[in-house]
Amino acid sequence: MKKTGLILALCILFSSQAQAFSVEHQFAVNIGTFDASRTKFTYALTPTDYKVQSTVKTNGFFDVLYPFKANYFTNGTITASGFKTRDYHYDSQTRFNYRTKNLVYNEQGIPIYRQSSKNGKEKKVDIEYNAENIDTTDLQTVFAKLAKQYNDVRFCDSRQQVFDGKRRFDVIFKDEGQEELPLSEKSPFKGLAAKCSMYIDKLEETGDDLLWQLTSDKPVYFWILKDEKTNKPFIARILIEDTPLGQLNVYTTSINVKM
Repeated sequence: MKKTGLILALCILFSSQAQAFSVEHQFAVNIGTFDASRTKFTYALTPTDYKVQSTVKTNGFFDVLYPFKANYFTNGTITASGFKTRDYHYDSQTRFNYRTKNLVYNEQGIPIYRQSSKNGKEKKVDIEYNAENIDTTDLQTVFAKLAKQYNDVRFCDSRQQVFDGKRRFDVIFKDEGQEELPLSEKSPFKGLAAKCSMYIDKLEETGDDLLWQLTSDKPVYFWILKDEKTNKPFIARILIEDTPLGQLNVYTTSINVKM
């Protein structure tokens, strides 16, 4: 669950950079037989800046078994050369632990230090300059960049480099054609949707959380529809076919676009 909010960041609306706007997106998350989580995701774009924020909280009986809530926040600038992260923040509360992590970047969008804490015990680590980290970004900014690409050219295919302060890996998006998305009691959205997939290339790295269990053999699938009111594309469903607790389904329950 530590990275659930980041995975759910796939569920952003895709829209134009020609004007400032913000989007609030509500999700229901099912894992196996559990109605596991409620999530809110918001992001805002202007011609020169962006912000991405998400909150995750376990729900119902799943919350009794594994209480978890987390907040994620990223902001940065948009220039002619692309997106540059300014800073990234994460905090989470489980039954026994409260954790935080902040990544701070320089004006070139290169991470310069990582500050983290566990139950009040803080640790700051300077990040040594590494040429491999120059063109990397954080995982939430990946989806803001994908949003712009999809709005401009209407396809998902891309490969983006990510550095989380410790590990370097690639996020690979692929187009998977079109499918009819049926109406579900969990979501009001249906219709002919573009299907895409996301793969995590671990680059021979290992880890101990959900993110590192998503390999090229276990992609994340997502379906894109258009909002009837604004004609903006948005993610209507997400599917991870296999997790330690069973299939993971994410349903968009509502969207709110502010121009």
